[in-house]
Amino acid sequence: MSLDRYFAICYPLHYTIIMSSRVCRSLVAGAYFCGAAVGLVHTLITFSSPLCGSAIDHFFCEIQPLLDLLCGNTFPSEIQVIVVAVFAILSPFLLIIYSYIRIISTILHLASAESQEKAFSTCSSHLLVVTLFYGTAGSMYLRPKYSYCAAVDKFLSLSYSLVTPLLNPIIYSLRNKEVKGALKKKWRKSKLVWK
Repeated sequence: MSLDRYFAICYPLHYTIIMSSRVCRSLVAGAYFCGAAVGLVHTLITFSSPLCGSAIDHFFCEIQPLLDLLCGNTFPSEIQVIVVAVFAILSPFLLIIYSYIRIISTILHLASAESQEKAFSTCSSHLLVVTLFYGTAGSMYLRPKYSYCAAVDKFLSLSYSLVTPLLNPIIYSLRNKEVKGALKKKWRKSKLVWK
């Protein structure tokens, strides 16, 4: 999405040529490939060593609780998990940050304040979703093992796997004029009721 916004704002006249259906299919295929590769690496890491238990103290099979069940030295597995997390979380996040730096630089050079406001409005919802997702996912996977806490891990997992996707439609629909109008109307009605 940030790549789409980057080309739409920084290269508006070339947008349809750059973001062809072939490029879109390639981006989707790349995302699926990276997701499958991360899942495969986590599976290989987890099941390459014997397990000392069978009960996972978590909502679902998250990698850290599975690593806690491994017998013996888990340090190599933990290093592999951090490397995969850097590849799967930090790399895309840095690319998104870079694209938004370029977008903001382009927006600030726009002539009219109205154009700047429209461009910032276009990007704000995606930036909020990215911050929610990468903030929780990064704090879950990009930290040392000694700082893990089961309750916090459960909350973070629930947050990035359930709460963020539930908030996506709400965040993205707030840009819609009809939704804004309905919310304002509801807000005014509720204020009248409370008076």
